[in-house]
Amino acid sequence: MTKVEIYDTTLRDGSQAEGINFSVYDKVQIAEKLDELGFHYIEGGWPGSNPKDANFFKEIKRVNLRTAKISAFGSTRKAGVKVEEDHNIRLLLEAETPVVTIFGKSWVLHVREALKTTLDENLKMIEDSVSFLAREGREVIFDAEHFFDGFKDDPDYALRTLQVAYEAGAQVLVLCDTNGGTLPFEVEEIFRKVWEFFASRQGVRLGIHAHNDGGVAVANTLVAVRMGATHIQGTMNGYGERCGNANLCTIIPNLKLKMDIHPVSDDNLRKLFDASHFVSEIANMKHDDYQPYVGRSAFAHKGGIHASAMLRHPRTYEHVSPELVGNERRILVSEQAGKSNLIYRAEEMGVKLDARDPRVAALIQKIKEAENEGYQFEGADASFEILLRETLGEMMKFFDLEGFRVIVEKRGEGDTTTEATIKVRVDSEIVHTAAEGDGPVHALDNALRKALQRIYPSLEKIRLADYKVRVLSEKEGTAARIRVLIQSTDGEKTWGTVGVSTDIIEASWEALADSIRYGLWRERRKEKAHE
Repeated sequence: MTKVEIYDTTLRDGSQAEGINFSVYDKVQIAEKLDELGFHYIEGGWPGSNPKDANFFKEIKRVNLRTAKISAFGSTRKAGVKVEEDHNIRLLLEAETPVVTIFGKSWVLHVREALKTTLDENLKMIEDSVSFLAREGREVIFDAEHFFDGFKDDPDYALRTLQVAYEAGAQVLVLCDTNGGTLPFEVEEIFRKVWEFFASRQGVRLGIHAHNDGGVAVANTLVAVRMGATHIQGTMNGYGERCGNANLCTIIPNLKLKMDIHPVSDDNLRKLFDASHFVSEIANMKHDDYQPYVGRSAFAHKGGIHASAMLRHPRTYEHVSPELVGNERRILVSEQAGKSNLIYRAEEMGVKLDARDPRVAALIQKIKEAENEGYQFEGADASFEILLRETLGEMMKFFDLEGFRVIVEKRGEGDTTTEATIKVRVDSEIVHTAAEGDGPVHALDNALRKALQRIYPSLEKIRLADYKVRVLSEKEGTAARIRVLIQSTDGEKTWGTVGVSTDIIEASWEALADSIRYGLWRERRKEKAHE
């Protein structure tokens, strides 16, 4: 069986993505998570580029990693400088990592235009740097920067850089598609020629480092493995410079589930979904719902025909089982859905429905009419469950709105003040109260809670986690319909609710009221179960 090692560069190459800025603590947290996945190498950063990376190497020594080796990253010595005196090389040693990844130029264009040195001096820079680090007891990985572009321009010179690094003691030679413009068939052909070049040499290991500027970084990596690469470099969620790096969250399951190559265990593969979302959370980046394998929508089914077939056999519209990567199947309810979607979603909520029940058709019609008005239930599971249960006769009201008023006042250059007054009915009792807030929605939320807290003490557990507004018909300007999506939580579960109106306050009220009703209904069910 082919053995492939995973080399993660999220903490270095991934951190170069626009919008990402890891702290030292962030990097340590991510390193621990990658180690839990069973990765073989974690590139911690470039100690010569900034103090933060140097501090990371100090902090990570205190962490007991189980599987991963930490690598420091840096460039070959500078032209005209002795390797022992090169500042960046010294910093690589001071990082005290077991592995050092050194990159050198393999493209004639870069040697002449970027380094402003000779081709022979560049080869000497590679040789000196690799041999010095190897003599110091480091496992040396050589990244041949811009190798594919360099090979297309001058194949003999590009191959010579690999040969020099290999003979100097590099244990892995990594072919880098640094500009990300190489296509899979080119990767295949160039790998073939590299293997031909090294045919008479023993112990040569090749790796791949692909960027995604052409949208084929994952494909190029998989082709490289087919062509004998046993060392894969990439990042979690594909984070990286410009269009990003090869996405390990796609590569690893493809290797295991499609190519019978197992860089991580089955148990660790099941951690992939959580790890992917963990890294995006630490990076403060919205997770890509449409990402293969680990996106929330990767196994979401909306079309009625799809859902009907899925009920018969999951393989009809799923290429792998979502549980293998720690994800889950989701059947969506929308205007495109049929009875199968509705029955499946109802069963997930503990409601048994018969396809012949006339209420099913009535509910589908209600959903279609609601979506025609701008409602959508894909991100509003609680609003859908309220609609479902109330259509079936279960009461989930808890309170009725008698009316509300919101006053927003701004005087001169002073701060804006907002006050909401609300009147609600709970059974036969009328509760009338007011509250201030940071904006009209916050004030309305505060007023509603103030009115209900005495009657429903469990309301204290429920809080808003997220609030989103979307304009549905931009051409109508300020008279456009608005959709508000609210995410709420009670500390155990998170749920979504939706409201739609031409008035943003009314739309917010609908979503807010559903959110509170659903939370109170959950508390009531838990109390009954406890009794």
